[in-house]
Order: sequence, then structure tokens, then C-alpha cells
Amino acid sequence: MGSAKPPHPFGRIPRMTTQAHTQGNPASAEAQTQAQAQAQAAALALIAKWQGKDGSERANYQMFITELCDVLGVPRPEPAHHDQRENPYVFERRVRMAFGDGNDTSCFLDCYRRDAFVLEAKKIRTAPHTQGFQTAMLGARQQAENYARALPQSEGRPPFLIVIDVGHVIELYAEFSRSGGTYTPFPDTRSHRIALVDLAQPQVRERLRKVWMAPMSLDPARLSAEVTRDVAAKLAEVARSLEDAGHPSEQVAAFLTRALFCMFAEDVALLPRDSFRTLLERHIDEPDALQRQLRVLWRDMDTGDYNGALNAQLLRFNGKIFKGHAQDGYVLPLSKPQIRLLLRAAQADWTAVEPAIFGTLLERALNPTERHALGAHYTPRAYVERLVLPTVIEPLRAQWADAQAAALLLASEAQALQHPLDAKGKPKAPTAKQVSQAAKAMNEARATVRQFHHQLCTVRVLDPACGSGNFLYVTLEHLKRLEGEVLNQLHDLGDTQSKLGLEGETVTPKQLLGIELNQRAAALAELVLWIGHLQWHIRTQGAASVAEPVVHDFGNIAHRDAVLACDGQEPALDAQGHALTRWDGVTHKPHPVTGLPVPDEAAQTPQWRYLNPRPAAWPQADYIVGNPPFIGASTMRAALGDGYVEALRAAWPGVPDSADFVMHWWDHAATLTRQGAVRQFGLITTNSLRQTFNRRVIEAHLSDGKAPLHLRFAVPDHPWVDSAAGAAVRIAMTVGAAGTGEGRLLSVSSETAGEHDEVAVALTGQTGVVHADLRVGANVAGAVALRANMGISNRGHELGSAGFIVTPDEAAALGLGREPGLERHIRAYRNGRDLTATPRGSMVIDLFGLDADAVRNRYPAIYQWLHDRVKPERDVNRMASVRESWWLHRRLRGDMRQQLANLPRYIATVETTKHRVFQFLDADVLPDNMLIAIALDDALPLAVLSSTVHGEWALATGSRLGVGNDPRYNKTRCFETFPFPADDTGFAPASPLANTLRARAEAIDAHRKRVLASTEGQAAGLTLTGLYNVLEALRAGRPLSAKEKQHHDAGLAGVLLSLHTELDAAVLQAYGWADLGEVPWGHGAGSTGGDSSEGQLSARQAWTDALLGRLVALNARRAAEEANGTVRWLRPAFQDPAQRAAAATQSALPLATVAPSAAGSGSDAAGRDAPDGGAALEASEGSEAAEATDAAASSQGAGAQRARQPWPAELPEQMRAVADALQTSPSPLSEAQLADRFTGRGPWKKRLPQILDTLTALGRAQATQQGAAAAWRGA
Repeated sequence: MGSAKPPHPFGRIPRMTTQAHTQGNPASAEAQTQAQAQAQAAALALIAKWQGKDGSERANYQMFITELCDVLGVPRPEPAHHDQRENPYVFERRVRMAFGDGNDTSCFLDCYRRDAFVLEAKKIRTAPHTQGFQTAMLGARQQAENYARALPQSEGRPPFLIVIDVGHVIELYAEFSRSGGTYTPFPDTRSHRIALVDLAQPQVRERLRKVWMAPMSLDPARLSAEVTRDVAAKLAEVARSLEDAGHPSEQVAAFLTRALFCMFAEDVALLPRDSFRTLLERHIDEPDALQRQLRVLWRDMDTGDYNGALNAQLLRFNGKIFKGHAQDGYVLPLSKPQIRLLLRAAQADWTAVEPAIFGTLLERALNPTERHALGAHYTPRAYVERLVLPTVIEPLRAQWADAQAAALLLASEAQALQHPLDAKGKPKAPTAKQVSQAAKAMNEARATVRQFHHQLCTVRVLDPACGSGNFLYVTLEHLKRLEGEVLNQLHDLGDTQSKLGLEGETVTPKQLLGIELNQRAAALAELVLWIGHLQWHIRTQGAASVAEPVVHDFGNIAHRDAVLACDGQEPALDAQGHALTRWDGVTHKPHPVTGLPVPDEAAQTPQWRYLNPRPAAWPQADYIVGNPPFIGASTMRAALGDGYVEALRAAWPGVPDSADFVMHWWDHAATLTRQGAVRQFGLITTNSLRQTFNRRVIEAHLSDGKAPLHLRFAVPDHPWVDSAAGAAVRIAMTVGAAGTGEGRLLSVSSETAGEHDEVAVALTGQTGVVHADLRVGANVAGAVALRANMGISNRGHELGSAGFIVTPDEAAALGLGREPGLERHIRAYRNGRDLTATPRGSMVIDLFGLDADAVRNRYPAIYQWLHDRVKPERDVNRMASVRESWWLHRRLRGDMRQQLANLPRYIATVETTKHRVFQFLDADVLPDNMLIAIALDDALPLAVLSSTVHGEWALATGSRLGVGNDPRYNKTRCFETFPFPADDTGFAPASPLANTLRARAEAIDAHRKRVLASTEGQAAGLTLTGLYNVLEALRAGRPLSAKEKQHHDAGLAGVLLSLHTELDAAVLQAYGWADLGEVPWGHGAGSTGGDSSEGQLSARQAWTDALLGRLVALNARRAAEEANGTVRWLRPAFQDPAQRAAAATQSALPLATVAPSAAGSGSDAAGRDAPDGGAALEASEGSEAAEATDAAASSQGAGAQRARQPWPAELPEQMRAVADALQTSPSPLSEAQLADRFTGRGPWKKRLPQILDTLTALGRAQATQQGAAAAWRGA
């Protein structure tokens, strides 16, 4: 047998045990010492082996990680299985990465440990502290974060990211809420990077061991929560004792606030160490002397004087805390037992107090009515972060990512100028010009970072119901974390100037604004912010760096009502002039029989009348975040009083009386955001937000046609804790931003009991348009306009005057039927009410193609009619073209005229209507501008448009408008993005199925027209809306009203239902989607009314989501095909430029003129078929402007159909523009295609390669191939 092999220096290391386990046991102590020595030796051996090693990433990283695991005493990664669910801890864990173009690919995580970390390893060949190294590490961090997002939702996000440059450094990033937030340097920006030599330190190895084995134990909030609870409990004992001695609770709270700040100050060395505790100990038997000493101490702390009792020159603390030392009650007389209680509180470790929960617990401790809840639940920090991060921090981090990318690009350019290469690729000396240019580029890089730092230091965040400040503190801490990263980047760029401590150049509590009605809570909010700010500053900079005054009185927390302002209050009186009162809602007495507490009717509080009530103003802020009070509409009067509620409703007429109290905050925040005064807001509400009485408030903002709001983030139903009572409640979170766009919807998938009765929440996410009911369907907002559908739909005629409309009798009097050719200029006219309600039988004068002299010469009666009725209005119009061409419609619709030319009929739908119905109109009928005209005469597209497939698409892509909140059909979003069935879905236009579809569409159109015109229909007052109301009721299975029964019989609604049912089935077959099955007609998200069970709603929503998902995918596929030249035209002879060019000599239409001729004889040759190229006599207004806006937003199709954007002037914005273009593109873009997305002057395109390289290096873009050319997609 061979000799035994010597132990490997990286063999298994026994895990260290705590000293408590070995006390009194010499053998165990010796074993522990030996184990520690082995661990140290193994660490040193690891350092010696790997330090400075070169080689490829793949060749070395697995060996390095394996040996690192041995040194840490943790298990090595396990062998991988084919089933990824069986791979909780492996190398090369496979995940699927999805891209914006609908494609996905397999990626491999270098090392993964479920519920612990994602590890990304690199072997960076540039030296640390170089720009190349910094960029590579940032790219690795972004790549690891992308991988973490790609993990299956069932596994959740790990709390840690580990980025390793093999043989050099290990970087740690943490996100303890595990809900999708940004991973930040852990434990902070000064110590998150662990050099290889740092592994010699036992505390560093222990930190890494916990990352592997117990990652959540490193959560600072968990570490400090127990300390904070203990401190609050001790303060509550002191408060109770002082109140029992007869001191008012307000004086007790103020006194203890000053005392606890001293406890904190001595523990962080703002006061001499242990000085306050020593003062208490020295005067346990001298309470009177202690009272005098405390008064002097707090006076000296306020002014920054020498204090004899502490024998020290004190810092000037200033602020509100220590003001008023001469007032009665400033220092309370203490008994010996009370001094001992205070001393017990002072002996706690105040450096570990968690401000995020301290305010809540302290408020309970100091409030006699809430003290009973001290041991109850508190809102966990992770819950608060779940709203603060998407509302405030993520937008700022996105801006920082752009600024950082810009700075790194500039630094890279500087480095290339400083170290140029010759033609053979060898280094050469830079020229003087290159040195100068390099210095300029580096200065620009530093200036870019400084500019963002200044922005960060001036951003303002408002909590308009701040309570004791937990939301504001969490926001402050994350701002400080981000600032640390910014300052680190500045340092890496060679900026050695320290800006900390200078007003306006560091993040301070001044930027955190609050409004709070409770005076005690408002004071605590300031205290919490300053304790948190000083904790962070001292932890990262040291106590010596704290500038005086230590605390500022910024006035950033306002003590007032956040939603109601008035000129004063006066007692409310009854008819006899007696003061009205109500029970105070708090005081109870024992019932004489049961002994149980019952309201004390003697405890009355006055009712008030509020003078000139109005909405309260909020201070200017960039972001709004908070947790307004949970008071339902039904309990508002009991909680707030009749006078307050009446004043509130008078001040806020736009908020329904049935809405909860919190909706006043929501409405005001949404209004400010839509107006552009606020960038974004995020609020906690009860989970009844989705119910009708609250949802109306949201819908009004989301559906506003001119300045809409969209939800960027939402959690519909989440556990929460009422801050006062500690009771568990259910809430919703919403984040609103101006404009339209997608949002992220998180849903709670599981809840488990955690530490301290906390409910640990697992979340799953979706991305898409978040609707007012906090649901998200397919990403229909991302669907792009298809060339196949373009150029054949239009809004109808915009007349600009009712004087053009005539009755048939008036038309006859003007010569219709007598004057040759006049039938081309007086035509039938239909608007939305003509189609959905009772037709008016109106006609319209349309003189398109004629000048004024021609009208007067040929049709003098019409000239006089318009001269009398239209010209007076036009004479005062501000637009010269409208005044001068007064006989013509305001918008000439030449494009639509050309589209409809030579068609015997066309398809029309009402733009805003309850039911989406399409029908044929004869070509002689002119459509009003509230109709959408589609220039197709084939019944096949009518069949598809009339189906539920298109109906659901129209609801999802359109908007809502009007008092009835009716669906609005925007032709750009609803029609031009819609993918019709074609050969790629297995459908042929000449197939038997196509003939069936045509037959069903013709039958439906004929049936409706027949029953509406019938004697029975007219006798019953049947309308198209009434007929489809019945159809909706039949589908929902609800009983018909008496009127609906009449309409059912007169309209033969059962026949119509069967035709639509057959049509739906045939259309699904045309798409190849018969597997979706029959539509489950419980009312879905897009329905307009009716009652349905939750099961029906769920089934309908699932069916609709599946349908929309397939349509979105088909749209993306078609857009990609169109980018490569394959277009499935709906009307190729008209739309296809090649076919139109071939037929130009046979079917070209002459262009008409609207200018008067010199001879005074206008031409009428073109008649109603002459186009004007889309000319308009007056700029679009109202709904026309909305259509134009929607068209611009929708022009995201491939190639030339996408609107080009101006190239931004600043480099950070250029980074964002390119990243966004890649992210939203349905297919990868080449450099040329990307350049074609923008317009600009000068050599702006020259920088595109560097921008793409930087984004790729930072993990924000991915290089790929598009044919033979290089292309990029968003990462």
C-alpha cells in the first residue's frame, strides 16, 4: 500500500463554534483554537495559490469557488441534474433569458445556491482601479442581476449577488426584500469589495460563510429589530411611570425624546462615551440634582457650550429637540425607581436601533392610548421597501445607470487618447493634442457624475401622511446608499474633492418632507430622520466628520392636515342654536351588568363647522410616497366627525362620497403627477382599491384623454400592519406616473410566518398595462402598427360647422335631384348616434374640389346657404386657411377620399360606444369624424372585426371616454396593430372557411339592418345599442328587463346570438386557435356591465389573457417579418406600392386644388373621389389631437413606419435613448437600423459604436447577429 497522502490545504475545515459552547471545557476550547488555526492556514494557502493568477475564466473559476467553499467550511456545489428543479446548488445552472423581441435563450449561472445567491465569475485582464476593470465589474454585476430576474418565479430572487474576479476581488450585493428591488453594495459602498488578501480576516470569512449558509441573518433590519423592540419596551415603562406620577403625556413624550437622543449620542460618540449613563448613575440618589443637571446639559447641547457635569466641550446640536430649556415641564422630576428605569434604557445598544421601526414602536411607547399595542405587530422594513424602491429609488437608479454609463464611455475615450496605438497595434506616445483631449474627456466624465450627484442631493420626497417617519427614513437610507456609489465612482474617476458636509452637496434630511396631523408623531418623524442620518454618516465617515450644528431645524415635517385646509373652525349648532357634540370615539366605561367596556356617553367632543374648506396644499416634491390612514367611507363620520366629512366632500367634489378616505391622497397625488409637478407617486391603500367605489377615482386618471396616468407598479393584495393598533390588515400598493405605459404587477403567491410574527411573503410578477382593477393582461401596449393594415382606415369628416348639415327637404330645395352633378356634393351623412340610436336622416354639403367662384357660378343656392350659415363663423376663426376657404370642411380628408374611391361600400364603427359593432355603409354615405371608416368592401375582414377576437383586442388597446366611460376605438392602436388571420395561421382567403366567414358577416350585417328597419323594431324603439344590450344579457345569463324582452323579440336577438357564436368559432379556427374553446361569457375586464360569479370572471379573464397573449405574439412576428420585407397587405392593390405603381396609368387620381382660380371657374372633375394628400384647413383639436398623439405613440412598427426621434443633446440621455430603443424593438437592431431611429445634426452617429460597446460591457445590451451584420438587443 502506498503512503497516505498529506491533507490538502483546502480540505474540509471544521465550522467554528461560538465561545459560549466552549466555556468551562478546556478540550473544546483547544479544539476550537485548533480549528481556527486550520482555517487561517487554509485561507493563507488559498491567497498564496491564487493571488495574481492569470488564465481564462472558465478554466479557473470552478476550482477557485470549490477551494473557497473549503476555506469557509461550507458545502461544495453539487452535481447537476437534467431537471433544473433538482439543482438548488450547482455550477452552470441553466435559466431561460427572455428578450423584448419575443425570443429567449439559455444562459448559465456560474454558480447558484437557491435562496442564497447568484454568483458571476470573471477573469479580468486589466489591473484593479483601472477604468476597464471598473466597467467589467459593473457589467458582471448587471449580468448577475439579469440572471437573478430570469430565475423561475417559484424559486424567488436570492438575497445576494456575488461577483468574483478570480484571484483578485469578491464583491457582495444584497436585496433582502427579495421582491425585485435593486441589489445594493453590502454591507455598504466602502466595504462591499473584498480583496483576496482580506480572506485572512476571520470576520470576512464569517460574513461569506453566512452568505452561503444563512444569508437572511445578515439583513441589518433583522439584526436591529430585537434591539429596537427592547428599547421601546423600556421607554414605555418609564413613560407609564411618569404619567402615573401625574405628568401630562405630551411633556413625558418630549422629555423622553431628549433623553433617548442623549442615549443615542453617547453610543455613537457625539457625546463622550458613557457620559449620559454615568450622569444617571451618579445621581440615582439625588433626583433634584439630576433634574438641574439635565436642564443645563440640554441647554449646552443646544448651544454647543462647555458642560461641567460631563466635563466636556459639547457639539452644537441645535434643532428643535433641545429648545425651550426655561419652560416648565422641560425636565421632569424623577424618582429613584424612575431613574433606574431610565438607566436600564440607556444601557441598551443604541447604535443598533432600527429607525425604520423605531418611530412606530416609540410612538406606541409614548402614547397612552397605543401603549397596549407595543408588543403587537409592526410594519416590517421589507414591506416599506416594497413601495419605496419602485416609487423613488428605482427611477433614480435608472438615471444613475445612464450617467454612469456616460461617464465610463468618456473615461474610456480618455484612456484610449492617453494610450494610443500605432497601425500595428503597438503602444505609442500620445501627442499634445491627444493629451489635452484626454484631459477634457476625463473632466467631462467627472462632471457628468457630479451633475447626477447634485441632482441626487436636491431631489425632494414627500410623505403626506408621514406618521413617525418610517417611509421617509427608508427613503433616506437608500438615497445615502446610492450617494455612496456615486461618490465611489467619482473617486474611481480621480475626483478627490470631498463634498460631504457642504450644504446642498450631500443627501440630508432636508430633502425628506412630511405632513402629519399628530403632533407627537410629527416630532418623532424628525427624530427618526436625524437618528438614521447620523447613524449612516457615522458608520461610513466616522463621528469626527459630523459637522455642526449636528441637527438642523429644516422645518421639513409640517404638523397639519394633509387633505383639508380652511380659514378656521367654529362650533356647529343645531336649529335651536345649541352646540352639536359627538362621542369622542375613545373613552369607555364598564357596563353596569356585564362589566365590559362600552362607550362613555358623557365623553363628548364638539362638532365643528369648517370655514371656506378647500384641498390642502402640498409642498413641491419630486416624488410622493406614503401610507395614508385606513378609514373606510362608511366609518369616516364616526372617526372624523360630520363637520369634517362634509367639509372634506365639499373641498373634493371629484372624489366620490363612496370612496375611502385614502382616495383623497391618491387623487391629489395623481393630479400633481399628471400635471408634471411630481415625477411619480406611490401610496398604500386598503385592498378595496380594486372595488368599484374606489376604482372610479383611479379610472378617471388612467382614462384621461389629454393627460393620462399609468400604473408603473402595483401589488393588489398584500399583508400589512396598522401602525397604531398593530393589527394585521390587507393593503394594495400602487405607483403612478404620467403618460401611458406598462407596469409591473406583483401578486402574493404564498405567506408564511416569520420572525416576530412577521408574515414572510413570496411574490410572483407580471409586466404589462396595469388596469384600474390592478390586473395586467398581455402586453398589448407593446404591439406595433403593422404596414399590412396602414393607409386604409381614417376618422370621418370633420366639418367645422353645423351649417354644412341639411335635411333631405332642405337638400331638395337647394337643387338636389334637379341640378346635374349635385348628388356628388350633397350626400347622406352618418354620425355615431345615427348608427347606435335613431338615425336622423341627415345629409351634408361637401364641395371638395371646388373653389368659391365655381360654387357661386354652378350652385348659387348652396353658395348662399353656406355664405349665410358657415362664413360668419369662419370669418372670426384664428386660422387664415379656414377663414379663406370657408365653403370647405375644416379637414378635407383627401387621404380617406382616396382610400374609399371606387369602393361600393366600406366598413364603419363608432369611435366611442358601449358595444364594438362594425357594419357596412354604402359608398354614397359620408362618415362623421366620430366614425372610423375602414376602406375594405370584402365581408371577410368585416367577419374578423366583428368577432370577439377583435373585440377583446379593441378593448385592450383602446381607451375609455365620456360620462359613461365607454370604450374608444383608436384606429391607430386598435386597427393598425391588429394581426388578421393569414397563411401563417393556416388560413387562405379563398378557402371554404373564408367563404363561411363572409357568409356569417353578411348575415349579421343584414340581420341588424333588417330588424332595425322593421315595423316591429321601430315600434319597440329598437336601436343597435339596445339590441346588443340584450345580446350581452343573454351571454351573461342574466334575466331580461321588460324593455329588454321587447327588444329581444323585435330584434330576434337569439338569431343574432347564434350568428355571432358561429362567427367566433370560425374566426378562432382561422387563427388556428380552436383550442381556446368557446368564449366563457362571464364579464371580463373589458366588459361594460352585468353580474357574474367570481368563477365566471376568472374564466373569462383567463380566456382573454390567453387570446391577447397570442395576438401580441402574432403582432411581434408580423412586425419582424415586415422588417425583412414580408407584408401581408389587407388590400394589396391599393396598399402595395409595387402594385399601385404598376396600375398607376390606369387608376391614378388627379390631385384637387382648394385655391380659387384666376379665371373664377373651378374644376369639378375630381368630385368626391379627389384626394388632397391629407390637407387640413385647421390644426387638429380635441379628439383629433388625441388621435394624432396616439398615432405618434403607436408608430413603433418596423422600418419606415416608426417615427424618428430627435437625438438627445446630453450623453446620459443618449445612453437612455439607445438602451430604450434596443429594449422596445421587436427584433435586434444593427447600427444602421438604430441610427435610423433618430434624427440629428452634426456627426452624432460617430458615437453610436462606443455607446453600444459601453451598454454591452455594462450588461444593458446584448450583441448578436442579424444575418451577416452585427446587431444588438436589450438585455
